[in-house]
Amino acid sequence: STVQKQRQELQLLIAELKDRDKELNDMVAVHQRELLAWEDDRQKRLTLAERCNSLNNELNKRNDIIKSLTKRLKFLESQQNDSRATFEYTQQKFKELSQKVTDATVHCQALEEKNQSLHCSVLELSAKTGQLQAREQELLTMLKLKDEVILETTDYIIEFTSKFRKLESALRIAKTAEFSLNEEKQDLKLRLKELTVETNKLKDDLCEKIKENNNQQEEIIHLRQENGCLRNELALIVEKSKRKDQLLQFARSKQARTDTELSSLRQIYVKQQRDLQFLHVNLESSQELRQ
Repeated sequence: STVQKQRQELQLLIAELKDRDKELNDMVAVHQRELLAWEDDRQKRLTLAERCNSLNNELNKRNDIIKSLTKRLKFLESQQNDSRATFEYTQQKFKELSQKVTDATVHCQALEEKNQSLHCSVLELSAKTGQLQAREQELLTMLKLKDEVILETTDYIIEFTSKFRKLESALRIAKTAEFSLNEEKQDLKLRLKELTVETNKLKDDLCEKIKENNNQQEEIIHLRQENGCLRNELALIVEKSKRKDQLLQFARSKQARTDTELSSLRQIYVKQQRDLQFLHVNLESSQELRQ
């Protein structure tokens, strides 16, 4: 009965050893899988670290690009302010020239009206001269017909001749004034043409400045849009980097858990080895007892 009990105990121990061996094999397989997973995690961590470095380099490059774009934006804004000041100065100059052209036009109209009045005066003097010449002819005929009024007629002719000379001198003065007015009118017309040419030139310059200002504004809008896109992309990159850091922290915590579990499994394995040795010793002693 003692041998049978020992046999039963040995069978139970052998079955238990088989179960322990199977469990150990399963644990070894699990440990191998965990080692492979740990190796994969390590490779992933290395790749993530390399990618993080590359993303940091790209982030530095994007920061440099953003700084250069910001400098360029400030330069374009200062250039726009200069163009705006030039534009306002050109507008002021154009207003002054327009006022000068208006004043010259008014002065020219006044001179034309004065010339017209002088021309009317010359026509009136010419008509009076014709009338006086007709009157002179009548007087000459009257002198021929009436010899008795020769002295009176002679005095009248002298007086008339003095008046006629005065009228001739007035006519010469009027013609001289008309000539000077015509010259002044020509000068004013030339000045008006020059002012018109200068005004057209200023208008062309103003149009060019407006076009240049519009192009600069479009470029500034484009740069602002590009800057906004880069900022959004930078925010996305930062968010991705944060997510990768979180994943890396998760992987580190998982690695720590795996290390602790591996150490506990090693301790269990050592304990089981000791139990197995103890069982082998018991088995050998039992076999010796049986013998």
